Amino acid sequence: MRHFTSGEITAFLALFLDNVGVLIFLSAILMFTFNYPADIILNHMIPGTAVGICLGDLTYTWLALRLAKKRERQDVTAMPLGIDTPSTIGLAYAVLGPTFLASGDATTTWQVGMATLFMIGVVKVIASFLGEKIRRIIPSAGLLGPLGGVGLLLLGFLPLIELFNEVIVGMVAFGLIFTSLMTRLQIPGRFPGVLAAVLFGAAVHLILGWGGYLPEFSPPELNLHPVFPSFSIDFLRALPDSLPYLTIAVPFGLLTIVGGINNTESARLAGDEYNTKDILLTEAFSSLLAPFFGGVAQTTPYIGHPAYKKMGATWSYTLLTALFVGFFSFTGLLSLLVSIIPRAVIAPIFIFIGFEIVRQAYQDVPASHAPAVSLSILPVVASLVLIVMNQFTGILGINLTQLPIHLRVMHETLLMLSNGFIITGLLWGSMLAFLIDQRPRNAALCAITCSLLTLFGLIHSVKPTGELYLPWQVETTSHLFVAASYLFLAGIFVILRKDDH
Repeated sequence: MRHFTSGEITAFLALFLDNVGVLIFLSAILMFTFNYPADIILNHMIPGTAVGICLGDLTYTWLALRLAKKRERQDVTAMPLGIDTPSTIGLAYAVLGPTFLASGDATTTWQVGMATLFMIGVVKVIASFLGEKIRRIIPSAGLLGPLGGVGLLLLGFLPLIELFNEVIVGMVAFGLIFTSLMTRLQIPGRFPGVLAAVLFGAAVHLILGWGGYLPEFSPPELNLHPVFPSFSIDFLRALPDSLPYLTIAVPFGLLTIVGGINNTESARLAGDEYNTKDILLTEAFSSLLAPFFGGVAQTTPYIGHPAYKKMGATWSYTLLTALFVGFFSFTGLLSLLVSIIPRAVIAPIFIFIGFEIVRQAYQDVPASHAPAVSLSILPVVASLVLIVMNQFTGILGINLTQLPIHLRVMHETLLMLSNGFIITGLLWGSMLAFLIDQRPRNAALCAITCSLLTLFGLIHSVKPTGELYLPWQVETTSHLFVAASYLFLAGIFVILRKDDH
């Protein structure tokens, strides 16, 4: 019981609520944007996804205990695992929502989501065996830089919008959570700040909602009933309907593998040397198992391991997360939390984790590589701009082909910079780091890799959904020009020579 300190409880609440927060965002997108039935989300998608979370966090708890025994240390922090935010939101917008609009069948949509997640799991299992080699080859600036961009923009700025959408609740949660996580100041009675934010924030949210001051408020339904996910292979019949989304599943699977490599590197720099393959295979199999129980969202090691270590977490917080996610899900309490806790309460947790990621991205790389970190962040900016822009263009029904030519060109440029932004940032950061270290041939290899990936849409895809394609099957020639430009860049690097003076 000595492990269950205030820091351990704070870390557990942060990780648990982080997962709940992603489920809240997933539910909100499907219900409010696509009018998807709430009962399938609450009674099937969420419990099935919880199976993957439980399996992953239990395995990471065991890995932390094994490392602590091997190193004879008590301060080993388990790798945090939860639902992958970017792909969960991406699947909601690019797979689940469009399938429901096209078919009008909620069950078919759910099965297509499970089949797509199954394909993601297969991709991740295959890619996991290459993780350790990739980590040894790629500079830290390339590994940590894209995570810094995700932390600053997707986990920092986007939740800030949610905070201001419900500003009274958001500011209260912001003050309590940041005081708890970033200072030594204590709430009277030493009450945990994160728990206080959730309780007080949810209470204010309900009061304002019932008072008619929140336009999107939906009164929570308190009819609790046990929800036990059952094993089924029926979704495999939907694989043919899911094949059009294979080009979406492959990048999402690869992105979390790259993220898993980044997070293992992040943990190593924080003092916990996990085997990369163990980390990657755990997230791969927990994602692969979830669709057999109804899940539609993949799991991944969460960015921000140093933040949890800073809180004083060891292995107990992931154990608690697994147990509570399972208990709350199977009793129906997790679905109740999703309907009660406002997004504005969860937002400060995302922001805090994002800040810690940015700090590490610059602090834990060689000082000379700071420009490489900054360069690798830029593609994330394009992704952020498109996420916000698409919410308006979709609702307003704007036809992009009718825009003035300069706006169409700008939109296409943002699209290409955004698609595959994590891999783009990884390669850009590595390329500049190699140049700074006067290794031009390695930089040229990065540029050539960018060229090849561009041809097939793995980065800079010209498709709005980020799909893969064969180079000759695309109507536009934009991808050919970008691929050629990378080859010219590689040529410049090849002719460079070290200055002996």
